[in-house]
Amino acid sequence: MCGFAGFWDLKRRTPGHRLTKLAGRMAEPLAHRGPDALGAWADEAAGVGLGHRRLAVIDLSKAAHQPMVSASGRLVLAYNGEVYNFREIRAELQAQGRHFRSESDTEVVLEACEVWGAEGAARRFVGMFAFALWDRSGRHLYLVRDRLGIKPLYWGLQDGLLLFGSQPKSFFGHPLWRAEVDRDALAAYFRFNYVPTPLSIYKGVRKLAPGRIVTVSADGSTEETCYWDISDVVRRSLAERTQMSVRDARARLEDLLADAAGRRMIADVPVGAFLSGGVDSSAVVALMQAQSDRPVQSFSIGFHESDYDEAAHAKAVAAHLGTDHHELYLRSEDALAIIPTIADWCDEPFADSSAIPTFLVSRLARGRVTVALTGDGGDEVFAGYNRYLWGSAVWRHVGRFPRSLRRLAATVIASVPPGGWDRLAALAPPRRRPVQVGDKAQKLADLLCATDAGDVYRRLVSLWNDPDEVVVGGAEPRDDRWGGQTAIPGADLIQRMQYSDTVSALPDDMLTKVDRASMAVGLEVRVPLLDHRIVEFAWALPTDMKVRDGTGKWLLRQVLYRYVPKELVERPKMGFGVPIDAWLRGPLREWAEGLLSPSRLRAEGYLNPAPVRRRWEEHLSGRRNWQHSLWGVLMFQTWKERWLGR
Repeated sequence: MCGFAGFWDLKRRTPGHRLTKLAGRMAEPLAHRGPDALGAWADEAAGVGLGHRRLAVIDLSKAAHQPMVSASGRLVLAYNGEVYNFREIRAELQAQGRHFRSESDTEVVLEACEVWGAEGAARRFVGMFAFALWDRSGRHLYLVRDRLGIKPLYWGLQDGLLLFGSQPKSFFGHPLWRAEVDRDALAAYFRFNYVPTPLSIYKGVRKLAPGRIVTVSADGSTEETCYWDISDVVRRSLAERTQMSVRDARARLEDLLADAAGRRMIADVPVGAFLSGGVDSSAVVALMQAQSDRPVQSFSIGFHESDYDEAAHAKAVAAHLGTDHHELYLRSEDALAIIPTIADWCDEPFADSSAIPTFLVSRLARGRVTVALTGDGGDEVFAGYNRYLWGSAVWRHVGRFPRSLRRLAATVIASVPPGGWDRLAALAPPRRRPVQVGDKAQKLADLLCATDAGDVYRRLVSLWNDPDEVVVGGAEPRDDRWGGQTAIPGADLIQRMQYSDTVSALPDDMLTKVDRASMAVGLEVRVPLLDHRIVEFAWALPTDMKVRDGTGKWLLRQVLYRYVPKELVERPKMGFGVPIDAWLRGPLREWAEGLLSPSRLRAEGYLNPAPVRRRWEEHLSGRRNWQHSLWGVLMFQTWKERWLGR
């Protein structure tokens, strides 16, 4: 795992002798992604510079340093990620007469591109990766991103200067770079609390979409191609459903999971795993432990607030599996210490508050291992989110009623403060007590006002239903993926929500969070459940193998029960959130008030104070819980302080 950055000065304004130094300067801010080595390379004749920061995981020798030049001297590679089937590809290349100087997967990626081209090679890779490939003879640059968007890649053209890299902080290292906020992208951010692909917070800079390759030519022209598309997978799967029995499907899934986990345990450094005690992480750790001759090191975060705490469950699963388990309990003081640093390692405004515990569990793990496996992706792949189940159920039952009647019901539900619903839920027996009922009641009230099934999903994922009202001078770009309206023939609402999450929330929220939080401490995180072979298999399953008896991830659970007793993992889903709602009314209140000051918002000129202050006052009074949308404003404010001050 690493970080790379580079540029192509198409107007040849940069003296040749400065190119290498400039490439290294751009890579230096990515030191947290690659603390083990800094490398830089330049093609003086073309005006190209490549910089790289290395986290040594496979082949720790200097022979695996980057940027790496191919044996022929034609191609140069700067690469971030891991290709888990590199040994098989290496053997295939050796059979064709290729010779290798290292034991790294980097060299395999490079020589594979030499033989099959960037697209042909990418199609063969099983892994997570983003890379820049420079063709010295043809003077083409190829930017390539993995199928699910596990690893990031930003790129942009500005006045004849092409910039690219793992994170946009590296762009500030080039003297010709000019940073300007894209207010339309900012409006999109306020809907989701993340900036959706292909947008970035900066004008003229884009995120490369998953499964895509951008080819840049010497005349500045660009061409984007797609070598793998989840929409093709979905459409094909809906048209050709698997005819497997449950028994055969479970056996096939177990084989795929075991292979995915086993491949991701390959490293020349210590490997561990995040363990929450939920279905996804427990399945990953169980399959790791089944293939290990020593206890797997597992790591979890706990909370003193019971509605958010899963540490006891993780500890019970760890004890059953026999892992070497480590845990850390999070306090509000820990969050206060982390918050000022979030903008630095996220680069863009990013407001998923679970980035805080993700950072802390990454830091805990980094003290003992260099690589950690996680269960991320299970909810999107196997239909595990609560919103899939009850969002679909709510619309099925209430969608046939007149909207006027539904609005009346919503008014009644919303009239009870979230705390009132929580106190009512506390009367239920502990084993059957739902969590965060006040938040769910608030969401239910909003859903009752939906206009159609697509609007159900849009309301479930939106933090501001009218973000243009919040951003001064911004107009939210419209994209079918983000609204849940994608027309996939034969898809039901759950499948449509799964698809929309997979193309947007998964790469831009979940995987961004894991990448930034783990890389901030130099930890490589691998995600077995997002092996593209598992994703393709899961989409081919009929819905009743994923959702059954009101429970998601049904088939994945059947595999897990072969390793972990059902009673250890069956409980209401919590997610990996933090109690921001209470913290904003308590220890974070003074900090938040300063950032949300009406005079400050007006003077800065990005946000309209009225809607922001209205939600802040309602939150403080306890009438509504606006923690997520307010956190989005606060994270934008801290990002602006960190990056626009430059």
